[in-house]
Amino acid sequence: MRKMISSETAPGMNILGIDIGGTKTHLRLRTSERTEDLVRPSKDWRRRDWAQDAQALLALIREFAGTATLSAIGIGAHGCDDDDECKAFETEFRRRSSVPISVVNDAELMPLALGLRYQIGVVAGTGSIAVCRTAEGKMQVAGGWGWAIGDEGSAAAIVRDAARAVALHLDRGGGLDEPLCTALMSSLAVPSPSRMGSVLAGLGSAAAIGAHAPAVFAAVDQGSSLAEQVINENGAALAGLVTRLRSRGVDADHAVAGGGVISSQPRLWQAFTEGLKAQGQAKLTAHLFQGPPVEGACQLALDIAQAGLPSRQTSFSSHS
Repeated sequence: MRKMISSETAPGMNILGIDIGGTKTHLRLRTSERTEDLVRPSKDWRRRDWAQDAQALLALIREFAGTATLSAIGIGAHGCDDDDECKAFETEFRRRSSVPISVVNDAELMPLALGLRYQIGVVAGTGSIAVCRTAEGKMQVAGGWGWAIGDEGSAAAIVRDAARAVALHLDRGGGLDEPLCTALMSSLAVPSPSRMGSVLAGLGSAAAIGAHAPAVFAAVDQGSSLAEQVINENGAALAGLVTRLRSRGVDADHAVAGGGVISSQPRLWQAFTEGLKAQGQAKLTAHLFQGPPVEGACQLALDIAQAGLPSRQTSFSSHS
């Protein structure tokens, strides 16, 4: 889908921001006259191969931007979880296009959108990760390990942990009338709780599993202490990603959290902020980001264009 909104960009400067999420890809073209958006499912073009993905995304860019001469492209990509991966994706673009370009992790877009550089970005959506850049441009990451072993605070992890909580509850002699049991069984459409594990495994992807997260939050509204515990523990674990970065010497004053789950579920946001305080991060200012992350990608592109650099600006240059 396309959406036209007003924007202000320097005369003669056309910048393109791209937010590549696990579910959708959002392109935003900003010129001095207009801002235009295009949103496509990521699965329509992304194959998790740097060369193929660069070629497919450039084709999408050409289709979208048309004859516009681009001054710079800024990309935040889900799955580019370290310096080498960002560099690999960026390199494939440069082999195919002369437009100045920068590729970062999608979590980095949210602080950029708020004008906060060298600060921590936290994504809690389909997956979860916390990312920050040092002043030298080195990428520092905590989390992002996938739903099977991590992604604390993500939709998939909340469902996984809720199913585990139900299993333990029943093993300890609890009843099926606990609201989380009934909510999760209904959402998964299983006739017996003994089928929850196999059904979750059969779903196979974080997006498919995470689609059942609303049932966990709904169970809290129905008085489930199990669901409340799951959400509180996931919020604290998400805060733990920030704490890990800080313990490794990340010098940040702000943590900007966003993503489909935390931006739409106040309980998770509250658990996250309470977790930060409990872990000794009370001096860190937490922000809930509810805007489009693609704005951060546009800011990244604008910084490159205004600096007149052939590649990423100095603060992002250490991937090479």
